[in-house]
Amino acid sequence: MRIRYKKWARPELEACEFYIDDPENWKGKWKNFFKNPNQPLHLELGCGKGNFISQIGLENPNINYIAIDLVDPMLGLAKRSVEQKYEEAKKEVDNVVLTRFDISRILLIMCDKDEVERIYINFCNPWPRGKHRKRRLTHSIQLEKYKEFLSKNGEIYFKTDDEDLFASTLVYLKESGFEVVKKTYDLHSEKIFENNIETEHEKMFSEQGIKIKALIARRI
Repeated sequence: MRIRYKKWARPELEACEFYIDDPENWKGKWKNFFKNPNQPLHLELGCGKGNFISQIGLENPNINYIAIDLVDPMLGLAKRSVEQKYEEAKKEVDNVVLTRFDISRILLIMCDKDEVERIYINFCNPWPRGKHRKRRLTHSIQLEKYKEFLSKNGEIYFKTDDEDLFASTLVYLKESGFEVVKKTYDLHSEKIFENNIETEHEKMFSEQGIKIKALIARRI
């Protein structure tokens, strides 16, 4: 998603207590950043404007969350979204951290010591052109990287509007040794998630009559 430059984003992020600008230095010790380091660790890849991470973090105070994106303006909006949601609930932001990094190089900031129990990938770029497909966040190349830091029986929660990306992802998962434990081609009719948090893209596509595809895969 393209987004306009926001001159306030970088200064606000630098002043934010739950934003990390040097994620390479936290490799293998992410849990130590949080107030309660013994809680399960979940990861959102491509957090966008932060609607998802702000809601899921607030609703699950007993889980720690890391949300990654590459663009300062997007992270700035995510930071404001988290602050707003937690302020409205009169709670401290103590289980969410935002960071800026290129997900294709994720092994520079994550390893097996981090023991991530769940990865969320919501409406990532489908990269439909053949030569660009290796950039997909669900491509086998990426899945092999995730296996390096996903805990035993760790899960991937994936949602998309794109039929080709969904079909290809099912193949990628099988190739990489993941078990698809649940899947649906119409998430809003067949609710495979205990508590589905509707993202901005999800709402937009649903209003256009596009069915949401989703799955839960487990590392085996």
